[in-house]
Amino acid sequence: MKKFLIASDIHGSAFWCEKLLNAFEKEQADRLLLLGDLLYHGPRNPLPDGYAPKAVFEMLNAIKNKLSCVRGNCDSEVDQMVLEFPILADYALVNENDRTVFLTHGHLYNADVPPALQSGDLLLNGHFHTPEVKTLSGGVVYANCGSVALPKDGTPHSYLLLENGELIWKDLQTGSTFRPY
Repeated sequence: MKKFLIASDIHGSAFWCEKLLNAFEKEQADRLLLLGDLLYHGPRNPLPDGYAPKAVFEMLNAIKNKLSCVRGNCDSEVDQMVLEFPILADYALVNENDRTVFLTHGHLYNADVPPALQSGDLLLNGHFHTPEVKTLSGGVVYANCGSVALPKDGTPHSYLLLENGELIWKDLQTGSTFRPY
């Protein structure tokens, strides 16, 4: 069985990216699935702690063989020029326990605009910067992993683990579980 660590919205923060990579190592996950918005903070967001996009792409390039990534609304072709792994796909599909896991950033596909999936499949995204889980009509499980660098609504800096069909949200600062599913 594979163990996936899922995260989104680093937004150029070397400070939080380093914490994420430390969590990835500590969790001993098989793969890091990044759901977009890696290097740029975006015009609506404040600069995150430790804003240093060059340091972020250097850290991520160092583990490129352990990454799968989709494009966020703040990611662009110029970002792809410095990243040594693909980031420009709007979605990716992963198989986990014989079900489809649909990875996307959230600005195109999300709980309100889901892709065509089967009952029991997972729809995972970031973009909204708040952890969430719910079952959509048709039995698709929707989960938002929250934000690494710029959480909203009083939620923690977070990531999501997916292992053996279980979703576990973790606080990036403390490493503690704050929401199992």
